[in-house]
Amino acid sequence: MRSIVNGVPEYSGQNLDYIGFPLGGLGAGNICIQGTGALSGFSIRNQPDYYFEPNVLSAICVKEPGGNIARVLEGPVPKPKIFGGALQSPAAQGKGGGAGENLYGLPRCQKAVFRSRFPFAEVELEDPVLPVTVSVTAWSPFIPGNEDDSSLPAGFLTFCFYNVSNHPVDAVYYFCSENMMRKNKEHSAYPIPDGFVLHQEGSESEPWLEGSFCAQLHESCNVDTAWFRGGWFDAYTMLWNGIQRGESRTKCRPAGQDPGQGAMLSLPFYLGPGEEKKITLQLCWYVPHTNLRCYEEDPDVIPSHRLQTYSPWYSGRFACVEEVAGYLYGEYSRLYGETHRFTECFYDTNLPSEALEAAAANLSILKSPTILRQTDGRLWCWEGCMDRWGSCMGSCTHVWNYAQAICNLFPSLERTLRETEFLVSQDEHGHQNFRSSLPIRPCRHDFYAASDGQLGGLIKLYRDYTICGDLEWLTKLWPAAKQSMEYCIATWDPDEEGLLREPHHNTYDIEFWGQDGMCSSFYLGALAAMEAMAAALGESGERYTALREKGRAKMQQELFNGRYFEQKVRWKDLNAQISCEGLPEEELERLEEEGPKYQYGEGCLSDGVLGAWLAELAGLPEIIDRNMIESHLLSVFRYNFKDDLSGHANPQRPGYALGKEGGLLLCTWPKGGKPSLPFVYSDEVWTGIEYQVATHLMMHGYLDQAVQIIRTTRSRYDGTVRNPYDEYECGHWYARALASYACIQAFSGARYDAASKTLYLHAERPKMTRTFLATSTGYGTLVVNGDQVDLQEVSGKIEVHKIVRKG
Repeated sequence: MRSIVNGVPEYSGQNLDYIGFPLGGLGAGNICIQGTGALSGFSIRNQPDYYFEPNVLSAICVKEPGGNIARVLEGPVPKPKIFGGALQSPAAQGKGGGAGENLYGLPRCQKAVFRSRFPFAEVELEDPVLPVTVSVTAWSPFIPGNEDDSSLPAGFLTFCFYNVSNHPVDAVYYFCSENMMRKNKEHSAYPIPDGFVLHQEGSESEPWLEGSFCAQLHESCNVDTAWFRGGWFDAYTMLWNGIQRGESRTKCRPAGQDPGQGAMLSLPFYLGPGEEKKITLQLCWYVPHTNLRCYEEDPDVIPSHRLQTYSPWYSGRFACVEEVAGYLYGEYSRLYGETHRFTECFYDTNLPSEALEAAAANLSILKSPTILRQTDGRLWCWEGCMDRWGSCMGSCTHVWNYAQAICNLFPSLERTLRETEFLVSQDEHGHQNFRSSLPIRPCRHDFYAASDGQLGGLIKLYRDYTICGDLEWLTKLWPAAKQSMEYCIATWDPDEEGLLREPHHNTYDIEFWGQDGMCSSFYLGALAAMEAMAAALGESGERYTALREKGRAKMQQELFNGRYFEQKVRWKDLNAQISCEGLPEEELERLEEEGPKYQYGEGCLSDGVLGAWLAELAGLPEIIDRNMIESHLLSVFRYNFKDDLSGHANPQRPGYALGKEGGLLLCTWPKGGKPSLPFVYSDEVWTGIEYQVATHLMMHGYLDQAVQIIRTTRSRYDGTVRNPYDEYECGHWYARALASYACIQAFSGARYDAASKTLYLHAERPKMTRTFLATSTGYGTLVVNGDQVDLQEVSGKIEVHKIVRKG
């Protein structure tokens, strides 16, 4: 069962099966708490390990005169885990061997309910034979504007035991973990005060094997790092024997001895009738080295970079896992208080429940291995995560165009992406690599620039300047921005017509030939951004103005067909030429009849005015006629939105939506004229596209249509087939889904410009809105009720000199 109330989802029964809620920090990796309360997906070695489920569990033993009762503090094992399928363990035997590598056979609680209020998750557990109910609250620090505390490699679980019986309860809490860090014989388990560390040594040839995992209770407890050593299932049999007896002991073996398979914490406690006990478990990890390295530079140019590999931010801040643990322990109250304050403010809103739930759920991406953060603090991101490795490297500019969360919640981190794009990944000609190297450094420029990514970067540069208001920062990047714009004009619009006509690479991993609405809207938005930035810097923007006005007129006259914007495919009268050498006969025939492969022509493209969406969010003036924008969006809703896909043919990647599920198709051809080979993802339902269309509809006053799209999207992520906290495309936790954060600005119509200290409001939004507002200097709740505007600061200061309403 699944329900959503005030943006807070509740799951039970089979809807728990695929839940995995990430706990961790920005660029620090994560552990997932599942719908049942189990811990899984230990991606703590600076790379994804989505199905890595070591034997890590909490348990309780209640001592009763008639016999002790012991339970793992989890709900029933999800059925998909038992035989395998998508949740199959990467262990060698797999589930065909009887799941002997897992502890699924230990008794668990019979009922679980899961709820989340990001970044908090709560699991309620019940079992009819237990005299206590149990709730587990899991979280990790998330404090807008404080990127360092939000990047800690850590998670907390607080277990609350409540005595529902009419007699005292004598119980023991346990936390047990095998040594999941173990890679070879150089491993150890050793105690620290009220906790233990599981450690693996590295080596000169493989330093990345080094890693530590630490578990610690926030009160005095017993620590056992000397598990029984034996064969077969001996260690776990003896472990459960001790738990069943209610044993609690402190024991460790001398240094140098094999400690066994893992370690355990135990804490006896007593409860009178109606009393409760809270136990806080702190988990953290430390893996300072990796063998991660993406893209090769020219060694003759930069020989010093040859051996560099990525190291996480926290390894530059802390020397070992004990330092991480000490910081967390000492700062716990503050970290909890500031994180809880954010959550209370974020959910204090009248944003439609479906939109709030979507925005919150996808913030989980920021706690996933999709995000990396170098020791110097700069972000570098994958597009998403495959099961065991990052997917599509390099903070891909055209994918990250969609993401709207980091720029608002952690704007200083977002600016590091712009600095990399313009100051590191751009050459002297203005060509920008749309995938940046890791570690971040200059690399060869031997592939296409991405038109939507490079032009979108100029729009985002303006957006990020208005968010921070730092003119000095803009001044530093301005020469590279001008160089980038000149490259775009010369490469894709050499005759300066105002539209992109030469083949231009884009987010669909192909080149569009001829003018199209999507990439030309980015062009117009980038030109508008250049005008605005030139004005801020006291320079003339006349060149950009003239080109934008010419392009706007041509786009509206030539690409708008009365309902939506389309593409005019051109290939025989361009500077670029298609090479026919080596093409098979059937391909040559198809080329002569239809032109280049992978175009959309007369299609209705869901991304057809994507650049206008990004420009509107950035606060730029209208770049395309508003009525035409609305007509395009309504056409997308009419033709591309399907509430049942069972009759839809998709020979591409169907896993994102299929059968009786609904979704928004990337493209349809309502007038006919579909190419025999349209662009390669055209028949798919793509993660994130639904949110940019929905929020753009919302920005233009079409709230019902927007909510319908969002509701349908989230219904696919209900826990029965997919993880509600992992909207995926080319990998788990796909970056494009962060477009859902735009729900907040789209609904409220509010945008804060730090450069002019102006709060902009949209006159056509609902009469009464109560929403979260984050700025570079603080966040709070913005209440607009007719002509009344009330900004309630919750953290930091937001200096407003004037309020401007725009239609």
